[in-house]
Amino acid sequence: MLKKLLPFTLFSLALPAQADTLLGLYVGAQGWRADSQGGFASNADVTDFNFSDETVSSFHIALEHPIPLIPNIRIARQSLDTDGSTTLASSFQFGGQNFSAGTQVMSGLDMDSTDYTFYYEVFDNDLVSLDLGLTGRDVDGRLTASSTGLNAAQSFSGIVPLLYGKVEIGMPLTGFGFQAQGNFLAIDDSKVYDYQAALTYSLLDNLAIDLTLQLGYRAFMLELDDMDDVYTDLDFKGPFAGVELHF
Repeated sequence: MLKKLLPFTLFSLALPAQADTLLGLYVGAQGWRADSQGGFASNADVTDFNFSDETVSSFHIALEHPIPLIPNIRIARQSLDTDGSTTLASSFQFGGQNFSAGTQVMSGLDMDSTDYTFYYEVFDNDLVSLDLGLTGRDVDGRLTASSTGLNAAQSFSGIVPLLYGKVEIGMPLTGFGFQAQGNFLAIDDSKVYDYQAALTYSLLDNLAIDLTLQLGYRAFMLELDDMDDVYTDLDFKGPFAGVELHF
């Protein structure tokens, strides 16, 4: 059960950290058009709902340093909000309420999460860079279901430990590059992955500041098995655009 997981230990592999010669600060933001699918329940019998597509945002900040063995840190924040209306094909139990088959149910998800990532730079040059580490995703969400005369809601929260990886490939003399990063977990009957791939373009590149534009695709799956009595099987995927500053 994810709610029983203790806070993760820091990543401590003795990898060579080829970070910025001095401190490097990265600040970025993304807008993501998410196609939402899946469902939830108070037990393992998850019911699918028709969710609406939403445009959501995320922000991140990362600090890199040249000190060996001490990991770099990246903090990211995102919100996911969606709702929809579905006519039930079978009965549905949630939040202490029983919704009968044939009932039209309004469903909703409101979830915030903050990622705390500790990582090492395995490679770092103009052609290829590779980061590996661990993420603690602090999740705080609320699911709702309602129909005529019935209203149900359940909140869930917890820290989910995830593996973290990021690779960047540069195209010298063009300003273009490729970037892919992701977080992954599979434990018991719970599975979480969150990955993205993007074409990047360096709009500014000088000693004072670097400005990089991103255009890509992101996919996020949240399959929870009993986090605060909540079961989910949710998928979010779609294109995104982003910008990142490097000081």
